[in-house]
Amino acid sequence: MVLYTNPMSRGRIVRWMLEETGQPYRVELMDYGQAMKSEQYLAINPMGKVPALRHRGVVVTETAAICAYLADAFAGQGLAPALDDPRRGSYLRLMFLAAGPLESAITIKALGVDVPAEKSGFVGYGSHATVMSVIAQEAAQAAPWLLGEQFSAADVYLGSQILFGLKFKSVEPHPAFVAYAQRLMARPAWQRAAAADDALIAGNG
Repeated sequence: MVLYTNPMSRGRIVRWMLEETGQPYRVELMDYGQAMKSEQYLAINPMGKVPALRHRGVVVTETAAICAYLADAFAGQGLAPALDDPRRGSYLRLMFLAAGPLESAITIKALGVDVPAEKSGFVGYGSHATVMSVIAQEAAQAAPWLLGEQFSAADVYLGSQILFGLKFKSVEPHPAFVAYAQRLMARPAWQRAAAADDALIAGNG
């Protein structure tokens, strides 16, 4: 597997997911600007951004899609409920909730844009307050993970949104978020991934 990434990008999420799979992978570092817009890289990801994953001749882009792909490609690691598992619906709901409403609400709020109440029907998440209330409830009910005892790609992806939000203060430090974040950061795979990307940022990678 080849991960095209930059340590200051959402590629950090995919590296964490790769570490959770326990499978070998190689990293291709991409600089922002010309490198990501080059003809060679646009052939990999026409959006000209990272992350992207190449595996068995298949290229997968979009962070949530990569996480879901890896969970299914290495099903033996238990990072997603099986197709016939009743929890599969909840798992998919959480993945799409994080990839759509949650990320949109956080991003728009961070840009200083307030959606007027009378226009809330125009945005997929309705209101920032509603989204964050739902996510806080999910985090509070995590026991210890979103699907109960089973850690999954939903924890990697949705959990990363919370971790980034707490770090950059785009998410309020709700006690449920803080407690959930602490459990996530205690995972060895998260620690390995974070250390590797932090070393690259520091110039020691």
